[in-house]
Amino acid sequence: MPGAPTDGEPVEEAVRIPPGVIERYRRFSRFNSPYPAHDRGRAVDLYPGDGVGRSPVAGVVRDVRTVGCPDRSYAAAEDHLIVVDLTDDWCARAGAPPGTAARILHVIPEVSPGDRVAVGDALGPTTRSGFFGQWVADHVHLGFRPPDADPLRASGSLPVRADVPVEPVEWDGTGPVVERGPTHVVVAGPRRAKSGPDFAALASDEGAPLDGGLTHYAGGGTFAAPDPTGEAARHDRAADGACVSLFGTTVGTRIERPGEPEVGRVEWAPVDVRANGERVVGLSLFADRGERFGVKVVCPDREFAVGESVTLDVVPSDDPIRLGVG
Repeated sequence: MPGAPTDGEPVEEAVRIPPGVIERYRRFSRFNSPYPAHDRGRAVDLYPGDGVGRSPVAGVVRDVRTVGCPDRSYAAAEDHLIVVDLTDDWCARAGAPPGTAARILHVIPEVSPGDRVAVGDALGPTTRSGFFGQWVADHVHLGFRPPDADPLRASGSLPVRADVPVEPVEWDGTGPVVERGPTHVVVAGPRRAKSGPDFAALASDEGAPLDGGLTHYAGGGTFAAPDPTGEAARHDRAADGACVSLFGTTVGTRIERPGEPEVGRVEWAPVDVRANGERVVGLSLFADRGERFGVKVVCPDREFAVGESVTLDVVPSDDPIRLGVG
């Protein structure tokens, strides 16, 4: 089966981001990006909310690089890569092999090679990178490379798992617009459970918290839901090929390959997202700490006024919107 290891080939273990790291950020996502590392659950985006790119890892800065970005009128012409050699203690907490390196993007570096950084240290301000869409908020991209890999290359990152529970929020798809940007609006969802975990995400019809660009990016995923007996994260062990649905329509299938780490991948089905009956680009989904859950609707060609009522639905499509890289 594709993705399964051959005899004698080691199985990659997922790097587990400790709860104390994730909880320093306003929101996070593993799949809300068109880039291959996110599509395969091998990176996480951490949204600080205050414009400061704080370190999610502890270690010593190995390298700092500046790279050119795709030309976007709303974005900077350059992006930046910070490579950090992780401490053995951080690796042990995350289940990563000693010698693992972290790759951090979208932060203007105020650190240099040789600097020692701890979790929560300011690395520099976040930057509006041309590598993500105009509706995407500033964030810190985090990935990991094994000890024998070149950390400057974009491919070859380790699988990533976020071990924090995310409350699945059920919603009927109707609510008022509470925020408007140049290419998106946020539609208010229901209030969250007061006794629930810190983070919440839109629930599928099956009760799984959803992650990713539905369905403008080819791949999405699910978060770990709270364990029914407590607040611990419980990763959904749905079978490969199991259907994922939203608002009564199948929107994707689970991808769980034998021999691969469980990362909650979903391959989106060919569907369209509609707002008040007209097609929009899609839904930008992530785990959020807000008291009232909101859904970001990507709609560069539609205008909705703040306070206007919007009803979302999903329908099968012969020509679904898919946004590529670049």
